[in-house]
Amino acid sequence: MQLTNLNMHVAGLLVCGRDPGVMTDEQAHAAMQLHIDCTVDRCLVRRRARTTLVESGKCVLDERALQL
Repeated sequence: MQLTNLNMHVAGLLVCGRDPGVMTDEQAHAAMQLHIDCTVDRCLVRRRARTTLVESGKCVLDERALQL
């Protein structure tokens, strides 16, 4: 098993169809970068990461994104 320097299994961040579970802000930021070409409606990793960052106040969504 390989771990990232973020203390999360690499496989947990790479597969779009697998919810990685609870993330720290740092892990969420890394996930957003890894899944930069993904959309939150199709990628569970990006969706979880965005939710984490929004809930911690690190990311503010505009009105277009609030429809999801």
